[in-house]
Amino acid sequence: MEKSIFEILATSPFFSGLSALEIEELMQEVNYKLVEYPAKDIYTLAGMPCKYADFILKGEMITRMTGQSGKQVQIDRLKACILVAPAFIFAKDNAMPVSVETSKPTTILRMQPSELKHLFNINEQIRMNFIQRLSDINVFLTQKMRMVSLLSVREKVAKYLFETAKEQQSRTITLDRSRQEIADMFGIQKFSLLRCLNEFEENGAIKVDGKKITILNSDKMK
Repeated sequence: MEKSIFEILATSPFFSGLSALEIEELMQEVNYKLVEYPAKDIYTLAGMPCKYADFILKGEMITRMTGQSGKQVQIDRLKACILVAPAFIFAKDNAMPVSVETSKPTTILRMQPSELKHLFNINEQIRMNFIQRLSDINVFLTQKMRMVSLLSVREKVAKYLFETAKEQQSRTITLDRSRQEIADMFGIQKFSLLRCLNEFEENGAIKVDGKKITILNSDKMK
C-alpha cells in the first residue's frame, strides 16, 4: 500500500517533529492541490518568478545554472519531501536563479505562499523548521561556491568520492549520476573528469568498474 501524502510529508525536514496525523489536521486549514509532471519536463526556467510553495511528494528534480557562454553547472538534485526554492517563496525579487526540470515522473503538493504563511501562523514548529531550512541552504550554497570556484579538478573529484564513500559507508561506491552529470555538478568538462579518474586509477588510488569505484588509497588522491 502506498503511503498517504501526510505520511510522506512527515519525513520532510519542513514537518520535522510532527506526526502524519498532526500534519493531516494542519493541512485541513489550508488549500492545496496535487500536480503531476512527467519525466524530463521543465518545472521552471531561470528568471521566471517563484509563484508557489511546492513540496515534492515523489520523483526528483534537477537544478542547473547556465552561464552566458552556455556552460551549465548542476546545482542540486531535489528529491521527495523537499520544499522547492524556499528562499524565493517570500522574496521581493523572486526570480528563480536556476532552471529546474524533472529527472523522473514527479508529484508536487502545491499551495499559494499565503497558505504556507498561514501554516507558520498556526504552528510554531513548522515556522522554526522553515527557518532552519533557510540556514541549511545558506551553508550548502557556500560549500557549493567553494567547490566550483576554488578547488582544482583533482580536489573536486577527490572530495566527491570521499563524501560519497562516507554517505554509502563503503570504500566501494556506486555512482547514481552519469559522468556528464557529475561534470556538470563540478562546472567542468566531461573530458576533464574522465582524465582525472583515469589518473587516479593509473596511480593506484582507485579502481573503476563502470558505475562502481573502489577507493584503494585515499592518500594518493590528495
